[in-house]
Amino acid sequence: MSGPFIFIATNKVLDRKLEDEKNRMPGWVRYIQEREPRTIGFHEYRSADGTEVEFVQIHPDTDSFEHHLRVVAESDMSFKDTLSGTTSIRIYGQPSEAILEMLNQQAGAGVSVTILPEHFGGFTRS
Repeated sequence: MSGPFIFIATNKVLDRKLEDEKNRMPGWVRYIQEREPRTIGFHEYRSADGTEVEFVQIHPDTDSFEHHLRVVAESDMSFKDTLSGTTSIRIYGQPSEAILEMLNQQAGAGVSVTILPEHFGGFTRS
């Protein structure tokens, strides 16, 4: 059974930059929303202590997520002023080799990646 492709990335927030990250997010959401019409969900959550944020994305398939990675790579919007980098990635669905290569380039080597490739069932409402 094929389900949506779900991607979760945890990122460290730079010291005293949580408010800046919160203020940066509406522009980033608009940018993604305008360029990725197939994306089902795109959200950012902060940890209780404000030291981390997680991006949660829901895509209909791997092609949609590959498109997202290309959009991010082509973007001139910078995270470097608010986030110090990705610390872990969780993937629900089977990523393509292209996805794994792009993630390695964008997140860097050494980032923990957990893949849960098989979808047993469920539903998504819109």
